[in-house]
Amino acid sequence: MRNEKLIHILGKCINACNYCADACLDEDNVKMMKYCIRTDRVCAEVCSILNQVLATGYEDVEGLVQYCISVCKACGDEFAKHDHEHCKACAKACKECEEACRQFLVAA
Repeated sequence: MRNEKLIHILGKCINACNYCADACLDEDNVKMMKYCIRTDRVCAEVCSILNQVLATGYEDVEGLVQYCISVCKACGDEFAKHDHEHCKACAKACKECEEACRQFLVAA
């Protein structure tokens, strides 16, 4: 299945974003983490939608993949600014997902 690699990487990004959002809620200054939590939630949702659509085998996904690239880039850029380990892990997962989406479009 052509989509299998991307589906796997999307799953990793979803998990990293959800874990990071939960970990942000445990930080001392949750109010300061509000934007991070929202960014995590949006990235996880967009990756989840793309994951589900790819699993159906539906082929007209270029626009959704492009949007996923932009959201993963924004999330990765945001979390690369933070010192928390969960944020660093999330930034890494988002960057990997962004790159996998780019490769998917090139291979299409």
